[in-house]
Amino acid sequence: MPEPLKNIYTVEFVTRLAENINLLNKTFNKDEFIHHVFDQHWSNLELKQRMNQITVKLHRHLNCDYLTALPVLQDCCKEFDGFESMLFPHFVELYGQHEYEASLNALEIMTQFSSSEFAIRPFIVKHPKRTMSQMLKWSKHKNFHVRRLASEGCRPRLPWAMALTKFKNDPDLILPILNNLKNDESEYVRRSVANNLNDISKDHPDIVLSIARSWQNQTIETDWIIKHACRSLLKHGNTDVLALFGFTPPLHIELCDFCCDDKVKSGSRVHFSARLKSTQALGLCRIEYRLYFQKANGTVSPKVFKISELMIPAHHKEISRAHSFKPITTRTYYKGLHQLEILVNGVAMDKKDFYII
Repeated sequence: MPEPLKNIYTVEFVTRLAENINLLNKTFNKDEFIHHVFDQHWSNLELKQRMNQITVKLHRHLNCDYLTALPVLQDCCKEFDGFESMLFPHFVELYGQHEYEASLNALEIMTQFSSSEFAIRPFIVKHPKRTMSQMLKWSKHKNFHVRRLASEGCRPRLPWAMALTKFKNDPDLILPILNNLKNDESEYVRRSVANNLNDISKDHPDIVLSIARSWQNQTIETDWIIKHACRSLLKHGNTDVLALFGFTPPLHIELCDFCCDDKVKSGSRVHFSARLKSTQALGLCRIEYRLYFQKANGTVSPKVFKISELMIPAHHKEISRAHSFKPITTRTYYKGLHQLEILVNGVAMDKKDFYII
């Protein structure tokens, strides 16, 4: 079993944090801080709860006002990196809402050593136009971590973060930022742009389709962004998006010899195979399968998985895959009827039933 992510906050990490804080603030009692972090509740806390615990105890043991603590944390954060150090912007999120300018300046510094993508969101909710104006400026920052924050921080559906309902309803304030970053030299930044657009596509597919059409064939970078940005629309078989990328209805293609296990043991794999054939070249094909998962209430939940996407000059193509039902944390598998469907260019070709026993 892989090590739980919550265990990144080790005794060694917290001790190093305490020692660095103590170097910058001699009144900081590092031993008491460490003792209070690893209290009787620690073992039951999950990842973000542990980060919050460290942050709250840090605030308590710094024992000074926010504006006095901020320079200490800004200096200290430069000695850390990675997810663990997101506790520094989290401190700003928890205690800096009343000091807007100082807090945003701190997040600009801290994001260069970890990420302020979660911490910026309460400021967006409370001061949307003012904060998005600042993020538009950040989109032209010399540091790529700050430029990424300009995009990642305002994603409407950022995982593990509070949703930005205002931007789900109207993403207009986001779009100038993404336009500034569409040809960014950093792939890290461009990937954030694509993910932001993918978020927007779930509420406003027409907006993302319009952007994809206007950005297509501008540069290699924009072509990659729009393809990644449209991945949810492609999986949902949006015909306009499929056509944009050259995936035409597979009227000339026939699905043959479709076989699927009819019974699968819980925790095992379902195997399936099929053959595509045509009297002409198959052409550009996006081949996927859709699994209809059994839910606790007896209904089914569909999810699409890509097999391949390629130009096929031949008149036939063999398909062979297996899908694992090994237990995972993000989905519960229930026994009973499931279904598996083959898709070509977004069109369902055939469906088979199988049972998890």
